Amino acid sequence: IKNRESRTAQVARGIIRRRSWALTGTPIENRPEELASLFEFLEVVPPRGTPDLRQLSRLADDYILRRTKDLVMSDLPPRLDRDEYLELTPAQKYSYVTAEKEGIVRLNDMGDTISIQHVFELVLRLKQITNVDPLTGESAKLDRLAAEMEEITESGKKAILFSQWTRTLDWLRDEFKKRLPQCGTLIYHGGVPSKKREPILKKFKEDPNSNLLLMSYGTGAVGLNLQFSSYVFLFDRWWNPAVEDQAINRAHRIGQENPVIVTKYISKDTIEERIDLVLQQKRELFAAILGDGDNTN
Repeated sequence: IKNRESRTAQVARGIIRRRSWALTGTPIENRPEELASLFEFLEVVPPRGTPDLRQLSRLADDYILRRTKDLVMSDLPPRLDRDEYLELTPAQKYSYVTAEKEGIVRLNDMGDTISIQHVFELVLRLKQITNVDPLTGESAKLDRLAAEMEEITESGKKAILFSQWTRTLDWLRDEFKKRLPQCGTLIYHGGVPSKKREPILKKFKEDPNSNLLLMSYGTGAVGLNLQFSSYVFLFDRWWNPAVEDQAINRAHRIGQENPVIVTKYISKDTIEERIDLVLQQKRELFAAILGDGDNTN
């Protein structure tokens, strides 16, 4: 019901009731109007009301009950974020530039028939090339990841990696078998049969030779406890910063005894830099209205 115009939101607002609650992990995903829509359902703003950022912040103080991790556990080890900016390999760069030019020409030729879906398909294609060159298999991200995992494996530590594509995870597993066989690599995504999932997590936790767990963002959004992992890699970026945080929180949660190092791979001079900027702006908007969630309240 964050989308005011959706049929779901309209039906929900029409329900006769004496009191209302809204439960959400992402009160602001893309724009302030989403929070305004929730407040309209709560009947604390008038129908079609458009409060500004300052009014939304005041309403948030009055009507939002929010629990953050530092309120629950003030001595939780720190989460250390680092952005790894990588140059595409020559083959990746050639494929990327070619796909970008051809894609833009194709979009221009479509004229009035162009849709958001057509643009989105081009963006996804470019994102996939930043992961791996489709012709040669070259990957700047894989090269960096393999070097980092070699050190992590030698130290006996464990890492989780997230990607939005299960095909990318399958490819990474195969590459690690060839490149770094001493790094025990497991895979966990929606395509894994349900009865096999728990044994995979058990092995990752208990087997000292299982060092890397490859996961999709979708499975990382559910309540998995992987707080014995000290490293998290975001191989490619998700559009919603809250989904990224939910994934990272598989490791950075109550019971974690060590700092968690989060590495976000960003390919230079590509769509990934622009996506990262959008994610930063979304985080800033969230913080401007709801605050940083410190434990002074």
